[in-house]
Amino acid sequence: MTPDVTVIIVNYNSGPHLAECLSSLDPGLAGFNWEVVVVDNSSTDKSAAAAEEGESISDSGRRRVRVVRLPTNTGFAAAANLGAQKGAANLLLFINPDCVVSPRFLDPLVDELKTDPRRAAVAPCVCNEDGSPQGNVRGDPTMMTGLFGRSTLLSRLFPSAHLARRNVLLSESQAAASVDWVSGSCVVVKREAFNQIGGFDERYFLYWEDADLCRRLRNAGWSIRFRPDARVVHVGARSSRTVKPLAIRAFHRSAYLYYATHVAPSRWSARRWLAAGLLLARCGLKLLTARTI
Repeated sequence: MTPDVTVIIVNYNSGPHLAECLSSLDPGLAGFNWEVVVVDNSSTDKSAAAAEEGESISDSGRRRVRVVRLPTNTGFAAAANLGAQKGAANLLLFINPDCVVSPRFLDPLVDELKTDPRRAAVAPCVCNEDGSPQGNVRGDPTMMTGLFGRSTLLSRLFPSAHLARRNVLLSESQAAASVDWVSGSCVVVKREAFNQIGGFDERYFLYWEDADLCRRLRNAGWSIRFRPDARVVHVGARSSRTVKPLAIRAFHRSAYLYYATHVAPSRWSARRWLAAGLLLARCGLKLLTARTI
């Protein structure tokens, strides 16, 4: 029987978090027929081996958890696309290995997609370990996002500023809403919509591929939704912390690709040069900080 949901987890050195994520799926996806595809990006720890030990056969005889080991680290977008290809369901749940889902968290997300046939994707409220919202719902990036993004100094100093609130929605509201884009840390996407736009853009090695995906979905006439009553705990950055300078460079390289594609597509645009300057300065500061920790 075709599963209702294919869970796609891209793994890279996530340690014990992957096993914890997999353990949370039984109560989190209760009532659904589901399968998991773990795509391992050439991890050097034992996280993929632990997932393989947990591979199981469902009551229908289908292998519920499958691990696909890659010989090299292909990046998130390419690995996520491969996971989607390996799965069979019409709903794709992309989730980071350091996430733990709440019991029956999938119910409101699926209901949200059923309400309108042009809804392509829906995300829950992704929370920190203390229960506070992590800010997985965002406004479309602009020239000022580099200064007022989720983790920038200005957003921390002036959290109530319009630019900070526009870039990151920290909502305690229980009302569902249409949004510009949602983090790929946990999101359900219709396969029809995902396939229509060609999945994730594999030019993005790490970061920003989710903003690009949502923007292309909206450009194709689909909508992106947020359901804050569904909850997921995300520890965050467990894989990237193992290669912090590489992750920082990848973040800013992907940010520039996004700006060059969607914000300032003209090669000689002053906006593109300004974006490049802001991102280069921010990357240098982050790398300097990373080396002193």
